[in-house]
Order: sequence, then structure tokens, then C-alpha cells
Amino acid sequence: MSNHIDLKYLQSFQVLAEELHFRKAAEKLYISQPGLSKQIQHLETQLGVSLLERDRRNVRLTPSGVYLKTRAKFLSGFLEQTISQIKVIEAGLEGEIRIGFVGSAMQKVIPDLIKKCTATFPNINFVFDEMSNKAQLTALQNNQIDLGFVRLKEVPTPITIRPIQTENFALVIPKNHPIKPSSFKSLKQFAKNPFILFSSDYSSAYYNNIMSIFSDAGFEPKVSHKSIHANTIFRLVENGLGVAIVPISLTLDVEKAIDIQVIQLEKIRQQAILSIAWRKDQHFPALEKVMQFLTSLSKPQK
Repeated sequence: MSNHIDLKYLQSFQVLAEELHFRKAAEKLYISQPGLSKQIQHLETQLGVSLLERDRRNVRLTPSGVYLKTRAKFLSGFLEQTISQIKVIEAGLEGEIRIGFVGSAMQKVIPDLIKKCTATFPNINFVFDEMSNKAQLTALQNNQIDLGFVRLKEVPTPITIRPIQTENFALVIPKNHPIKPSSFKSLKQFAKNPFILFSSDYSSAYYNNIMSIFSDAGFEPKVSHKSIHANTIFRLVENGLGVAIVPISLTLDVEKAIDIQVIQLEKIRQQAILSIAWRKDQHFPALEKVMQFLTSLSKPQK
């Protein structure tokens, strides 16, 4: 039994554990079946355990294999992150922070934070990846990102969240809509209009928050389209296919670019909350510096 695990073998096991089929796993890994079989045998030798039960037709995980499957993504993410940090440090930097974010944060929040972080920490490399709320939670759990910007109320352990921005919602309507911002009195004026909303796949908590706006207004909306992309929603509105409710920050400068109008919903109780999310058990110097900096900025603001 060896005292180390080869990252390549672990990643191969991860794919095989998902597929439970040597040919399909080998194709995904772009290696031969005999080559994959040797990698798995090497991993079993390194660990001193049996991970698979094989016969001519089936591949099954042993109890040890089942457990390793639950930890493989985390271990792969941790090892990849460690190797990446070592290479960045070797290049003369303090470290690298991998950041996930929902698209609605890119309009203003993320660009502002990038400027502040890079100015404060010129020797830390930042890598950004647009991801859904759900994908960010999975990536945080598997050590594939270090920080996330999410629109969620609850997260599983060991992840924690802290609000960083609180803002109003806005109603987005076509330029030629008969109701103008100057004649707007309440959302109920749009009860007969089709609505274009962020999908519940974007965030069920966010979607429920939006639906409670309609409930307070006294009507159930006719939802004609759903999307997880703000630009898609704006284009559908521009083409007269409905109206939309989005966080006000998404609308910044959009009116100038496309034929839409924006009405800020100031008299409703609901607000859009963007939070930072991270693992409580994740510690390395670059991350600790950035987290301390971000939390000092994270007083919710309207």
C-alpha cells in the first residue's frame, strides 16, 4: 500500500464510477480500455483496497469504491487547487482565487470588486467563471472554486454565505409599451401582460421571491418565457414578447443599448440580495486575505 494517490488515476476512477462501464469511461477519458483498467488497478494497489467488482457484463462498486466515489470530486478539486496554487506561487505570486458568479452580478458588482481586489492584491491571480447558483454550490463542495457570488437564502454545510449587496427590483418593459414610467402607479397595471422571468433553475429562492411580489400585488402572472440569462430576457422584452422583473443593477446602461424602459419598484417589500459564499474549512493565505477584504465591504447597501 502506497502513501499517495495519483491524481490522474483518481480522476479516471471518478469517471468510471459514474459510468460503471469501461468502454464508455475510456471513451470519455480518451484512453484505451486496457489503459483504463491498468490505471484502476494501480489506484487499488496504491490504496490497498478493492474498488470494483467486475465480471464480463457488469461493473459494480465495492463499499470502499462507493465511499471513494463520494469523495473523489472533492479530492480531485483539492489536489488540482493545491497544484495550481504551487505553480502560481512559483511564478512569484501570492496565490490564485477561483471565483464563481451568477450572471446578474457581472453587470456592476463583479467588475467593481475585480478593480478593488486587483488594486489591493496585485500579486493574487483571480479566475472568474459564470455559473448557476446550484453549480456554484457543487463546485464549492468539490473544491473546484474558492468563492461564489450567489442569490440564495440557505446553503449546505460546510458552506456559509454573507450578504454583500441588497438592491431594489425593477420592471422592464418595451419602449413602445402604452404604460410609461411617468404613468406607473402599481404592478397591477401589468396584470394582463405576459411576464418573462428568470427560471427557477437559476435559484428557487430567487424565483419564489419574485412570485411573492405578484402575490402582494394581488394577481398571478402569466409567465410566457423563462431564462437563466439576463440578455435573453431583455431581448424578449425588447421584441414585445412580455415584461420582466429583474434586480435594478442588471438594467444599468441597458436602456441606452436596446429599446426598453425601466421602472424601479420602490414601494415593494422584496429586495434582491447577492451574497458571497465560501467553505468554512478552506484555508490558505491568499483566500484568507481576500475574504477579510470582502467581508469588510459586505455591509448590505441599497
